[in-house]
Amino acid sequence: MSQSLVEECTPLKRKYDACFNAWFEGYLEPAVSAAANAEQRTKFAQQKAAEFESSCGKIWTEYRACVQKAVKDKGLDAMLDQARTENPLKEPPPPSPADASRS
Repeated sequence: MSQSLVEECTPLKRKYDACFNAWFEGYLEPAVSAAANAEQRTKFAQQKAAEFESSCGKIWTEYRACVQKAVKDKGLDAMLDQARTENPLKEPPPPSPADASRS
């Protein structure tokens, strides 16, 4: 696993990466079988979101705060704001009818 933006954030990054990877591994396998219908997929996604928050939410919040502080301390926040202004994220295009028929 790679290093974080600054050395002091790396232990939090490693802890979060390990938590996320364990959660995601448990997410992938059942996600395939939970794809039966929209209601089941929604329920499964809600359960997994709650599980993620319970398992990894606090670690993620701490890691994100560490990185955000590092970004500001390094003066990168102004560059990020400029990039967001010059190239804002756009909504993805709506799915094509062919994509909708695969769900």
